[in-house]
Amino acid sequence: MKKRPDITSFALKEDRYDGVTIESGDIAHTILEFEQEITEILAAIEDKKLLWIKLSIERSDLIPVLTKCDFVFHHCNERDITLVKRLVEDPVIPTAVNHTLGVGVVVFNKKNILVVKDKIWQTYKLPGGFIDDSENISQAVVREVFEETGVEVEFESVVSLGHFSPAQFGESNLYVVSLAKPLTTHIEIKDKHEIIEARWMDVDEYLSREDVLPYNKAIVKNAFLNEKGLKVHNGVKLILKQDIEYELFF
Repeated sequence: MKKRPDITSFALKEDRYDGVTIESGDIAHTILEFEQEITEILAAIEDKKLLWIKLSIERSDLIPVLTKCDFVFHHCNERDITLVKRLVEDPVIPTAVNHTLGVGVVVFNKKNILVVKDKIWQTYKLPGGFIDDSENISQAVVREVFEETGVEVEFESVVSLGHFSPAQFGESNLYVVSLAKPLTTHIEIKDKHEIIEARWMDVDEYLSREDVLPYNKAIVKNAFLNEKGLKVHNGVKLILKQDIEYELFF
């Protein structure tokens, strides 16, 4: 990459996709100054395939400058958006976020199973919900069960995977169902805005009810008969990257 030290006030970072990321930080530029900086960066880089930039919501006024330079939206969250510009034809671009990730939790207490009823479905189902940003699957399992039922649990294993498309916002949904061991049994709903009932129900009753989805029945039946599942790997470190949080299941 060709770049004079004084060509821009932004730091430029190369990535594994043969691209360059503009590390914008807190942009103090006016729109005209920002436009000039982008023009100079585009003129200064060569032999690269992509140019990336992340803007905070406070600087969304700069988006028209970038789209005028043929940047397109790639991914976003509540506070920022990342745009990318193709510098060559048909570059390899990593897939943007295109799915949601949720957990369902099977909790047995002898021959009873922990179930909830929410305001949307109003049928008995497994406790669970969406995994929060930067949250591991096992953490989401513990949090969701406690929020919806007040029962404290310990993650044991992954017992089922479901993939649904289209789901929310037209994207795919990956549904990870886990088996968890109850550490307490007292029910006290925390998330009363969503959950209208939580209870322990006899497994046979749950499997015989007409208002329980066949998919949920199949999950519970399989988990009740086969409690092995995929366990969290707690042995020697397998992932060498230092800046990534992960869970591995075997």
